[in-house]
Amino acid sequence: MSNLSPAYMDLAYRPDLRVLFLRWTRQTTSQELRAAYDQTLELARQEQAGRWLIDLRRRSLADPADFAWIVHDVRARLAQGVAGAEHRIAYLVTPNNAPTILGRLAELEPDIPAAVRTAVAFRIFTEEHTALEWLQA
Repeated sequence: MSNLSPAYMDLAYRPDLRVLFLRWTRQTTSQELRAAYDQTLELARQEQAGRWLIDLRRRSLADPADFAWIVHDVRARLAQGVAGAEHRIAYLVTPNNAPTILGRLAELEPDIPAAVRTAVAFRIFTEEHTALEWLQA
């Protein structure tokens, strides 16, 4: 298992599951958030990991500008950087945050190029086992 863990996150790739896990351990600044996603993309490239579980339950939501950056830029970089894999990102959230994230995604999705939307699927989950089932399907 590959593991990189700054103080604000736990980042690991599980080859037995073929899933990259990013678990936030506290609220982050915009700079930390962007650095974490850069690290996540680098680990994904190294491991050719196209399926991610991102656990947001220990932090509040990213501000709208950072969320848009994730949905647009990180998603496109994953599609380009990890070849030959089906790309899926499962966001694990609290039930209270699920409607907000779903609303933000609905607003941003029309602006994302169809090729990127098709290449990297996003889904929101409130239960980890359901997210893992989807990632491994």
